[in-house]
Amino acid sequence: MSASNYLENELLDHALGEGGRNYTSPTLHVALFAGNVSDVSAALEEGSNATTAGNWGRYEINTGSYARQGINFATASGGSASSNSTVTFPQATANYNNTNSDGSTVTYVALTDASSGGNVIFYGNLTNPKEILSADTMSIASGSLTVSLA
Repeated sequence: MSASNYLENELLDHALGEGGRNYTSPTLHVALFAGNVSDVSAALEEGSNATTAGNWGRYEINTGSYARQGINFATASGGSASSNSTVTFPQATANYNNTNSDGSTVTYVALTDASSGGNVIFYGNLTNPKEILSADTMSIASGSLTVSLA
């Protein structure tokens, strides 16, 4: 049995805070992660924000003036919802890196329910990983971050 498009859209609207079914904080945040794709994926799926082995906190960027950024989504349609504004991170004051010292290439993004700590709501690897060096600015264009239940 599969979920209908109607149910997929309603669940997305609920999780992303759109419409009358809002359970999330008023603002979802985009978090950036560096590291081996399979390690980061496993940590985002099952881990916590702790910086110890097996947890996604170990892979979140924590240098170069990095800070999670708020994001909003358009109302879901066809089982997916896309960001409806550009998200720009502060200009890096040093090469991005994480607690695990995995380098400056962002391989994953996640939506969290807090500006620090909190919980991962959705996550995914980047189609084109992006190296962020000192003086670079990471930006996610409006409409280019899509969450899907389809």
